Parts: sequence; structure tokens; C-alpha cells
Amino acid sequence: MRIGCNHSEGWEHPAPGESRCKACGVTRFADYGAVRPPGLPSALTPKPRDARRADRAAAAWIANMPRRTVWWGLTAAA
Repeated sequence: MRIGCNHSEGWEHPAPGESRCKACGVTRFADYGAVRPPGLPSALTPKPRDARRADRAAAAWIANMPRRTVWWGLTAAA
């Protein structure tokens, strides 16, 4: 999809880290530079507290999973 707007009208800032073109309505998330055309569903991000909790749970699961050394030796060299 190509948008024929050069965004020369300027940008509105409806939310922190978000900019919207005044001419065509494209939303730019300034934190990482993604551009979303209008009409797409909004992106949902977890609260920082929930994201940290999920990261810790994943790290704990990986740290506590049994070591399965058999998995590492299943590939055969041809």
C-alpha cells in the first residue's frame, strides 16, 4: 500500500508517542517509527507492570525447565 501524502500539513499529537498527519490521517508511533494507515485497529500494549511480570515469568520458566540434552544431539550431519 502506498500513501500519496508527504505529510506537509504537519502532525497532531493525540497521545504520548503517537503522531497523526493532519492531511491524510496516518498514525506514526514515534517511539519506533511505525506508520499505520487510518482504519486499522489500535495497537494494544501491556502496562509496564504487566510486561515486567510476564518477562519475569518467562525467565523463571526457562531457568527452571529440565535440561534436555537429548534435544541437542538429534540433528544428523550429512
